[in-house]
Amino acid sequence: MYVAGLDIGSQSTCAVIWDGEKIRGVALRPSGVNPKQRAEEVLENALREARMSRSSLGKVVATGYGRYQVEADLRVSEITCQAKGVAFFFPQVRTVIDIGGQDSKVILVDPKTGKVLDFLMNDKCAAGTGRFLELMAEVLEIDPGEYGILAEKHQEDVTLSFTCAVFAESELIGLIAQGKTKADLAAAVCQAVAKQVVRMAERLNINPPLAITGGVAQNRGVLYFLEKEIGLKPLVPPEPLLTGALGACLST
Repeated sequence: MYVAGLDIGSQSTCAVIWDGEKIRGVALRPSGVNPKQRAEEVLENALREARMSRSSLGKVVATGYGRYQVEADLRVSEITCQAKGVAFFFPQVRTVIDIGGQDSKVILVDPKTGKVLDFLMNDKCAAGTGRFLELMAEVLEIDPGEYGILAEKHQEDVTLSFTCAVFAESELIGLIAQGKTKADLAAAVCQAVAKQVVRMAERLNINPPLAITGGVAQNRGVLYFLEKEIGLKPLVPPEPLLTGALGACLST
């Protein structure tokens, strides 16, 4: 049976077409202001890549914060789907850290059963999320995709005292006025995100192996500081933005 998984997140919407053994098609686009319409678009794009029609699908499974806004045969929480999607690539993983655009999650997984044992979510503030990186990138006048390259060039360890985006922005402006380099400040922002996520993760105890998903998993600067803070080299799936949609497929 062909299954479509839809992950309607706050920043991006993903679709995966699954034939029971392998991925046949994928699509990813920003969620925009109309998640229902965007979900339909990515589903059509994924079907086109798979060279299939919608009538070929046995089921559509939705996850993510927008899962109740779309037509689906089944709706599953993003916690369960992230765990299942990561287990497909790394069945030995015991901890998943998902850092998205508007929230971050820590999920403990039983590698024997793949079931979620416990989880924590930060969805109350921008600290430790992709949104924090975007806001600070505006202050630094860089593209968020430049964080990794800049952080690798940092020479001086600079620490941001505040994780609140409002106070951190003021602090960052003050550090710019002091003449700190863009590379040092980019590294400081990445480190602030890593520290905030690790602080939350330590409340559950981080059990290795550890995997990182979400858009921030593509930020080499944050990955570097996460590894430094935790003392573990995290595993990153080949497509860290698609694990939720893949997990939705695997939830049937």
